[in-house]
Parts: sequence; structure tokens; C-alpha cells
Amino acid sequence: MTAPQPPGSLDPLAVLKGLAALRKLTGTYPVGHPMIAQKLHEIGDQVDTYLRDGNPLCIDVIRGDVFLDGVASSSEQQANQQLIGQLTSLGIDSIHIHQGVELDEYLAVAQFLWQYTGSGDAVAAQLASRNVRHISLGRLVPLDTRWRAQQWPDAPTGPLDPAYAESILLAQQTFENTAAGKPLDVVTVRDLVQLLIHKVARSNAALGQILAVKQYENLTYCHSVNVSVLSLLLGKHVGLDEATLAALVEAALLHDVGKTQIPLEIVKKAGALDKSERKMIEAHTTLGAEILVQTEGLHPLTPTVALEHHRGVKGTGYPDLGNAIPHPMSQIVSVADIYEAITGARSYQDPTPPERACLILARLAGDKLNTALVKTFVSAITFFPLGSVVRTNRNELGLVVETNRGEPLHPVLTLVDEQTHQPLGRVNTAARDSAGAYERHISQTLPAPEGLDIRHFLPEAA
Repeated sequence: MTAPQPPGSLDPLAVLKGLAALRKLTGTYPVGHPMIAQKLHEIGDQVDTYLRDGNPLCIDVIRGDVFLDGVASSSEQQANQQLIGQLTSLGIDSIHIHQGVELDEYLAVAQFLWQYTGSGDAVAAQLASRNVRHISLGRLVPLDTRWRAQQWPDAPTGPLDPAYAESILLAQQTFENTAAGKPLDVVTVRDLVQLLIHKVARSNAALGQILAVKQYENLTYCHSVNVSVLSLLLGKHVGLDEATLAALVEAALLHDVGKTQIPLEIVKKAGALDKSERKMIEAHTTLGAEILVQTEGLHPLTPTVALEHHRGVKGTGYPDLGNAIPHPMSQIVSVADIYEAITGARSYQDPTPPERACLILARLAGDKLNTALVKTFVSAITFFPLGSVVRTNRNELGLVVETNRGEPLHPVLTLVDEQTHQPLGRVNTAARDSAGAYERHISQTLPAPEGLDIRHFLPEAA
């Protein structure tokens, strides 16, 4: 299956550098100077490529780190602290750029930043007075935001596939016992691996509940079960044999076991982590590896994956292991881990729809993630995976019951009555009219409405 061309990758620091340079140029040379014109076109070309999918470019500076669409930049930032400080010293640490932006708007923003002192009218009003309509500048206030945080369930609610429900329960018991200081139960781990391989991954209902928008803040045990199944699907698509798949599922299941040693209030904190809290969270990789190395009966690579799953394919990330490249099994789990994390809810953010999560993976490919694995994963999962609840351009509510090979944006749906949740028949959104145009498009991915049981719509076996 061939996925649509993803938007161009972008280094957010390059955009910040461009704007900082443009700011200085506007304060030095008259409007229309060739150096200003050249810099404007450089910035415009960079950003336009990124905006091709219609989503805004969101660059935020949080505690000195640069984030692109909520994902931390992997670029070396030590040498760029002065650059970052130029904006944050003005009280500007959030830049959002929307599709349709024109070069004159970049120029107006640069001129504004050259003159801005941090006082006067609100930034939005000052930009509006300069006809800036597609660029917003803001300030991120580092407050404890728990008072306004969305409270999500800790695990999926409602009727679940029986094997999936059993796997979540077993994982919860295993992780809670480990958190209480008990030895890791290898027998339960083995049983859980077999349950995931032979039942959960073979159930369409379970896959639908794992792949669709997740309206819960999946704690370590639930996240680990989901990452195991996603890793298994990716492992199958790259051709791993049965023994290696079993080792992969075990490693994925236990990749975050080190979080059982981190206080739960840190793991679930709604506000931004301070430096000590972040250091504590990052330590879960080494803590997990230590637990697994001391546990007899596990596959030799299981501790390795726990140690490496937050390291990039270029040797970046944590813990610091020099330029060592992660093991291929760790690279598989990394792809599944990131996708699962961003499609789940958090106290500080809503779940990311699968089609958006696939684009985020594409942007991380080649730098943090293995490009070939990302392509394989996106092709296997697709932008609208099994079990997704969607709305069409005809304002129909539908549930994805089958994906079309070669048509990742046009799956087969069962249309659903919004009042009774009864099926209204199947439609293939890849169908075209006599002129060759698609009869339907998916316009939106939705959380499953309360009371809609996707098990009734999906064929039993995967």
C-alpha cells in the first residue's frame, strides 16, 4: 500500500534562526533590501513545505527545549540557547503559523519583534494592526495546570474484547506487584505474551479498540499491552519469525517496567515537569533495564529494549550511550511506543487522531525513528485504522470495518444511525462516480459515541 506523501520534515530551530535573522535585518536595512527579500523567501519555502497537509506549524519553547507540534526537537540545542533566549526574553515562546501565510506577514512579524519591548497592547492586537492573519505569537505560562486538566479514565471503559480485557488485567497485576517491590512474575509474563500473540492480535474487535482514538489516560500497564500488539503487527509486516516475534512482544510488554519505580504523581502530573522530575522520568529506561537484567528466564534482548526505546536511530535521546545505534528490536518498539502514546489521552492533551499520529511519525522518520519501519507501520495501520469512528463529507457517521490496500484514505465503512447506533449498511469510500471523483471523503475522526459497541460491527477474526 502506498501512503500519501507526508509533509516535508522541518527543523524548528531553523525556522527560529530564520526569524531571528530576519528580525535583525529589518532593524538594519530598509524594506526591499535584497538580503531581507532573500531571507523572506528562505523562510517561506521552509514553512510552505511543512504546511502542505493543512495543519498549522506549532513551535513552542518549554523550559529551554524547542517543541515542534508537541514533539521535542532532536536538534542540538546547547549552541542555540542564545537564539532561543532572544525570543523568550521578550516573553515570546510560542509561534504558530497557519496555511495561507504570506511573505509580508513574516516581514511584519520581524518588524514587530524588532520594536517589541514586552509592553503595550496585547500581542494579538498589535499583529492584527499590521495585517498579520496567519501567524500568532504567544507566551506559555509555566503554572501547575491541574485545576483545568481533563480527567480521563486510567484504562478503557465499556465492553471490551474478552482476551484484550484479560490481558489488561494480567498486565495491571504484574506491574502493580513490581511497583510494590515484588519480583517480576516471569510465568505471568509468558502467559501474557501467548495471550497477546494468539488471541488479542487475532481479534478484530481487540485491534479496533487498540487502534482507534483512545479516550483514556492509559497508565503503564495498559500502554504496555497496546505497544506489545502494535510491535507485533509491525514485526509481522517486516517478516520476523515466530520465535523473534515472541521475544519482541515480551520486550514491548516490559519496555516501561521502570516506570513502576517512579512515583505515580510524577507519571500522571498534569503540569510541566521540572528538571528533577524530568530526570526522574528519564531514569525509567535504566531502572527498567536493571530490573529485567536481574530477572531470570527473560529473553536476553528484553533489558536492551527497555534501555534503548527512547534513543533515536542517530544515537540521540536518553540515556546517553554515546553514538550507539539502538538494536532493531528497540527501533520497532520505539515506533509503536510513540504512536500509542500520542493516540492516547493525557491530562494535558486530548488524544491525537490516528491520521495525525501517522504524520507525526513521518516527521520523526530518519532522525529519531527508522524510516523503513515508519513506512511499514503507517502502511499497515493506515490513516483510518480498523475500529475508527469517522464522519464523511455527507455528514454520515461511520465505523471503519475494512481498509483498502492502496487507498489508505478511503476505507470501507459501516454507516451507523446516530440515535440508535444500529448499522445502516456498508459503503466503500474508495468508490468513484462516473467522472472519476470519489463519492465520499472522510472529513473527521471522532471518539466512539457512548453506547456504541464496535464489537458488533467487526468480523471476529483478524
